[in-house]
Amino acid sequence: MSEAAPNHRTIVVMPAHNAARTLEATVDAIPREWVDELILVDDSSTDETLEVAERLRISTLWHPHNAGYGANQKTCYLHALQRGADIVVMLHPDGQYAPDLIPSMVRPIVAGEADLVLGSRFLPDARSALAGGMPRFKWYANRGLTALQNRMMGTQLAECHTGYRAYSRKLLLEVPWLRNAIGFSFDSEVLYQAAHMRFPIVEVPCRTRYFEEASSIRFKAASIYAIKSMWIGVRLFLHRARLVRDPRFTPSPRQVPVPDSRAVGDSDIPAATP
Repeated sequence: MSEAAPNHRTIVVMPAHNAARTLEATVDAIPREWVDELILVDDSSTDETLEVAERLRISTLWHPHNAGYGANQKTCYLHALQRGADIVVMLHPDGQYAPDLIPSMVRPIVAGEADLVLGSRFLPDARSALAGGMPRFKWYANRGLTALQNRMMGTQLAECHTGYRAYSRKLLLEVPWLRNAIGFSFDSEVLYQAAHMRFPIVEVPCRTRYFEEASSIRFKAASIYAIKSMWIGVRLFLHRARLVRDPRFTPSPRQVPVPDSRAVGDSDIPAATP
């Protein structure tokens, strides 16, 4: 168990695609006392991501084909659960989200206050993201989509489109995220599911960091993502109205034995490379 989160096995998962230039700096910035294990899933990168991960001695899985952002997360969460995770933090290896926020992401789950923690770039106020370098058109798009999704979900979240998230084991066992899309809309689906199933959600302020190496969704993909995010909201409305049954919004609670990997000591994050 991590020193700072006793009785909670915390695993950081990193969905990676062409992250060779930023991976080492991201790993070095992780507060090791808060994390029991680090898992990277490589979605068929064409750069040296796997070589860098091997040099850093990170537990690594790889996809033989590029399957998509959502498919990558599915592999991440499946492996983390099977490794006995009580808390799973998704950290992008491109450096856009600060690893030193991990303690703030973990604490609400340890305290029993949340099953989903979001790192919001719009806290402490909505203009925080602009100050951090978020392009203005993305700021407006994010604000508009967040307002619409809040109405659909019945929530009051500052941001619905952050990629920095922490999940409890309970949520990952009950929310049927394996039924979700394999692309970028996966994140929106999980959020709709968590809100519909009344899992407590907490937001913590997250600094915005935009730079050349950080991955960024293109305009066409962003437009498709926005449409799909709204369509999922429509599907949730139809499901709640009992007009269309959507299996994504039907919980699947299961009691799964915790594997013996909790006792494994050699899976801890390695010391920083010199």
